[in-house]
Amino acid sequence: MTPADLSASNRPALKRVAVLARWFLGACFLYMGLKKALAPYEFLEIVREYGVVASPVLLNSIAALLPWFEVFCGILLIAGVAVRGSALVLIAMLVPFTVLVVRRGLALAAAQHLPFCGVKSDCGCGNGETFTCHKLVENTGLLLLSCWLLCDRSGRLWLRFNLVGDDN
Repeated sequence: MTPADLSASNRPALKRVAVLARWFLGACFLYMGLKKALAPYEFLEIVREYGVVASPVLLNSIAALLPWFEVFCGILLIAGVAVRGSALVLIAMLVPFTVLVVRRGLALAAAQHLPFCGVKSDCGCGNGETFTCHKLVENTGLLLLSCWLLCDRSGRLWLRFNLVGDDN
């Protein structure tokens, strides 16, 4: 058996793993978005604690729209529609949020005189208080899954890979 034969025999399994990854990522963002959307005041308070946005209008807009945006991306991923676009949007949300989690973790560690991985706070993701290092591992996993879905070309089991153009 040649290496090409081996890679060809692994394609169906890889496609199934890609579908499971897409469903998992979609379910995660659907859950996290709904948790935030159903408790808007609590999410607004957490967004305010990050201290990044000063404008009340922008702060309220972020707190009101971001959860529904996550829900929408989660639904698209679960349905298999616009997978690349959804993965790209999730990457665009996860990267700055991960930077904010690191920044907030460092500030809390300095203020509480704790080691960085000993800092526990509510990051606003809908899971309550969590250790900063655990959240960073979680975000890294979600980022890697999103990047894989963005670059994956085995989307034949998806309803619609791209919104426009052919699905190649």
